[in-house]
Amino acid sequence: MDIISLRPLFLTLAIGFSGSIVAHYANLPAAALVGAILTVSVASMFRLTVDIPLRLRNIAFAVIGCSLGSGITREALSQTGQWPISLFVLGITVLVTMLTCSWVLSRFFSQTGETALLATSPGALVYSLALAADGTGDIRSIIVIQNIRLLMVTTLLPFILDNFGFEQGYADTSTATGGIGSVVVILVALVVGAGVSRWKIPASFLLVGMLVSGVGHYTGVVIGRPPDNILFLGFAVTGSMVGARFSSIPLHDLKRLFPASLSVVLISGSLSLLFAIPVAHSLDVPFGQVFVAFAPGGVEAMAAMALALSYDPAYVATHHLFRIILLLLLLPVGINLLKRTKK
Repeated sequence: MDIISLRPLFLTLAIGFSGSIVAHYANLPAAALVGAILTVSVASMFRLTVDIPLRLRNIAFAVIGCSLGSGITREALSQTGQWPISLFVLGITVLVTMLTCSWVLSRFFSQTGETALLATSPGALVYSLALAADGTGDIRSIIVIQNIRLLMVTTLLPFILDNFGFEQGYADTSTATGGIGSVVVILVALVVGAGVSRWKIPASFLLVGMLVSGVGHYTGVVIGRPPDNILFLGFAVTGSMVGARFSSIPLHDLKRLFPASLSVVLISGSLSLLFAIPVAHSLDVPFGQVFVAFAPGGVEAMAAMALALSYDPAYVATHHLFRIILLLLLLPVGINLLKRTKK
């Protein structure tokens, strides 16, 4: 691959890193992640960007996963006994959100039942597209609605948490490991992640990075998280990945489906907020932490946000992974029921 063919990628990364740097110096919440998402999304509208290569994304996810794992300590895991309550409420939230949003898309935006269901499944974009590729639903509508939802949730949520007086996180993220220790943990995560990814496990590199780092921290072999400059790169690449998804979506589709997408974001975000309130109160944890765990975003982006906002990384990542597993079980059942009602 020559330098000329890599120019679009270099430009995409340069735009993302520039946005992250500007957001950092502007003291924006989750600056590296949000800054890259915003700048690359805008550039994508002008067709200046390309998708981030899979290998580079995997490295970024491994870095973020290793950072998430730094919060898995004996003290942190002592709170997991209360998580089943939270996971149960999350399951109810997912069901109510999908039913409500699907009804709105079908009733007011002329989407078929299958399209509405796959477009409103929060955090299961890849699986939804796989089902759509088999002839279920309108794949273009699903892509647009899912991507706009992810963009808006990821960029707006930090500002909401930062400007509406919600309690900030208190996870210990102050200590950084030495350069060699961080490199070793990340390399192990990449090697193991490459093997696990063959099993088609969602967010495999992020999950493996969190587990490898978590075991190291729990046993005391590793102390602290990777250095801030490595984390910054991981956030910037992840943000660029989210923003670059719009580079292949026609502008007329974005305009046509934006009202439907906005409706899904408002409804799903409001329901997540509503169900998060009693959970935060009953578990006595920051409301923002529960809100991020319940928010209808992708696992990689929301896990990165939790880390950037100093919320309990294990809690947030576990909830988003649980939601993915739940959707893997529910979506085929929902699609089959919809097909039967048409007969």
